[in-house]
Amino acid sequence: MALLRGVWGVLSTLGKSGAALCADCGSRLRSPFSFVYVPRWFSSTLSSYPKKPMTSYVRFSKEQLPIFKAQNPDAKNSELIKKIAEIWRELPDAEKKIYEDAYKADWQAYKEEINRIQEQLTPSQLVSLEKEIMQKRLKKKAIIKKRELTMLGKPKRPRSAYNIYISERFQEAKDGSSQLKLKAVNESWKNLSSSQKQVYIQLAEDDKIRYYNEIKSWEEQMVEVGRNDLLRRKMMKPQAKSTEKS
Repeated sequence: MALLRGVWGVLSTLGKSGAALCADCGSRLRSPFSFVYVPRWFSSTLSSYPKKPMTSYVRFSKEQLPIFKAQNPDAKNSELIKKIAEIWRELPDAEKKIYEDAYKADWQAYKEEINRIQEQLTPSQLVSLEKEIMQKRLKKKAIIKKRELTMLGKPKRPRSAYNIYISERFQEAKDGSSQLKLKAVNESWKNLSSSQKQVYIQLAEDDKIRYYNEIKSWEEQMVEVGRNDLLRRKMMKPQAKSTEKS
């Protein structure tokens, strides 16, 4: 709803009604709360938008990670990222400048390409394209963030006792659809005694401690390479007790 009101506000700022602006591009905008139809050509326009350039450290990491993986095929990504972070931290300024200059050059080219594309669009096309971009961002933001964090070796979040049990028993469930198997495992969890559940509760507590130690070390690495934006807002500490699904 807020998104549509925002689009309507942009249209008003341009000094024309939504209907007038969208008449030449096939969009329908009857009121601030109505659905905005986005023509197919906007998708092709959006797909031609260049991707944002990688930062100097991400570029360095992406370049080094395949090399380290080949040399250490059994090592975890988090271990490799730690080594790469150490190398980056000790890299001479002259060598770092190569990556920083590459980022600046790519960023300038990115801005120029964005401006070139936008200059070819009419005001109504710009408005609709902005809406399309916002929709794409909402859909892909989480995926992009997850990929970046995976590449940087962020530790996996701790699992609950219930999730540990589901993961362990799901493959052992009898043949059937995933939905039926999940239902059966869920019922078996409910029928466990308190003492049986305590085993998984303890495993979950151990996993919390594992996560706390790993995330603390990982965040220290991120600070060292200037990625404070990836730090948690509040520091989490493992708790002695937790309430699990019953």
